[in-house]
Amino acid sequence: MINKFIKKLVQYAIEKNLINITDKNYAINRILEILQLDEYIEPEENFQNIDLELTLQEILEYAIQKGLIEDNIVRKDLFDTKIMGALTPFPHEIIDSFKTKYTLSPQNATDWFYEFSQNTDYIRRYRIKKDIRWKTDTEYGTLDLSINLSKPEKDPKAIAEAKKLKQSSYPKCMLCPENEGYTGRINHPARQNHRIIPIKLNNENWYFQYSPYVYYNEHCIILNENHTPMVINENTFKKLFDFIELFPHYFIGSNADLPIVGGSILTHDHFQGGNYKFAMEKAPVEKTFKIKNFEDIETGIVKWPMSVLRLRSKNSERIIKFASHILDLWRNYSDANVFIYANTNNEPHNTITPIARKRGEFYELDLVLRNNITTEEHPLGVYHPHKELHHIKKENIGLIEVMGLAVLPSRLEKEFKEIAKLVLKKGNLYENDLTNKHADWVNSFLPKYKNVDENNIMTILEEETGLVFAKVLECCGVFKRDKKGQDAFERFINVL
Repeated sequence: MINKFIKKLVQYAIEKNLINITDKNYAINRILEILQLDEYIEPEENFQNIDLELTLQEILEYAIQKGLIEDNIVRKDLFDTKIMGALTPFPHEIIDSFKTKYTLSPQNATDWFYEFSQNTDYIRRYRIKKDIRWKTDTEYGTLDLSINLSKPEKDPKAIAEAKKLKQSSYPKCMLCPENEGYTGRINHPARQNHRIIPIKLNNENWYFQYSPYVYYNEHCIILNENHTPMVINENTFKKLFDFIELFPHYFIGSNADLPIVGGSILTHDHFQGGNYKFAMEKAPVEKTFKIKNFEDIETGIVKWPMSVLRLRSKNSERIIKFASHILDLWRNYSDANVFIYANTNNEPHNTITPIARKRGEFYELDLVLRNNITTEEHPLGVYHPHKELHHIKKENIGLIEVMGLAVLPSRLEKEFKEIAKLVLKKGNLYENDLTNKHADWVNSFLPKYKNVDENNIMTILEEETGLVFAKVLECCGVFKRDKKGQDAFERFINVL
């Protein structure tokens, strides 16, 4: 039976152009080596349109039965990635193909590379489909929301095993270029099927790859060749627009470079981009300004729950110069009237989340003003989701969510199902461990819905969650949306 599974997998690789028909015997022998087999009898049965997930599951079940691996998600992921690595072309082949496609057009190259990254199972299509996604209309536009289920939960045995492992500094982090082809270990994912494309940004060596979790269409990561900390400065803006020149159909942005308002990885300089229009990009400019010495740049406040300046010009170099000026001023800007302090106890608080794109002949740069100050009342951050919203979202608000896409914790799937069950049978939300944290919230909005039944309860929960996410973003706005906050925003603009 294992011969049948091997034939299916090799045929899949031929169909997806991962290998050539002339590579068939070589590929079979590589897989035999991994499965610790020393012979192969080719089945007469022919296969086409092979289901990769099913085929890998069949091979994994064989490996478990033969004692090659333990039956847990971590070991299985390490093993099937090793198998797919045997079918993935060498890095130089992928780079050459990408360059050839790029001569036709940048989009031709990225279309091909995105498909390739899925065909190698680096992006596991079948897991991405498990994510729960929906949209909610708000006063700021249509927000995107998702409950992230594509990252598998680690088996407790694997977690315990990982604690016993000797600590390794190779690769230094998940973003280092050395991950390409890495065999992985219990506490670090395998990357034999992972490929990256070298690019130049501001005359530095960077790499272009896709995220294995794909939070939005063609979600890509652009990473520094060197393991160096995140930083936002004038060179950051230069790199963003260099990327836009290379891939004008993509946006690119950077997480902020300070804890609390930054992303999950601050130790390795990187950007994120892709081919998707977020709600923030669609949001209109509600007030425009002419700034001295930068009159040629369209400058305005975006109608968005966070504090966003949009710069627009046909000249990207002028935007870079202006953005650097704004950043320098913001780093040292304080306004006690609205509790904005640039520094306390020699700790800096002000930074920026920048997002660049091209619309027709115009370049755009959105600068989201961030501040990470904490207080006794808000120990996780004043401009961070407030405590009353933590039942939905407690984690940092990074680049993706700044733009209007909520990546919500997987726990909400079970909690929402339990809420729905209790609401329909009129149970007590306060007496259930899964629902008590949500009880006040649910009881606050249920009265506005006349009819709640099994056909609409999940839709209602999703709709109300979207409204909570809008409040989360409002919490993160340094200049609030009321008159006092907007007057303060204009005071900052007047010092530019």
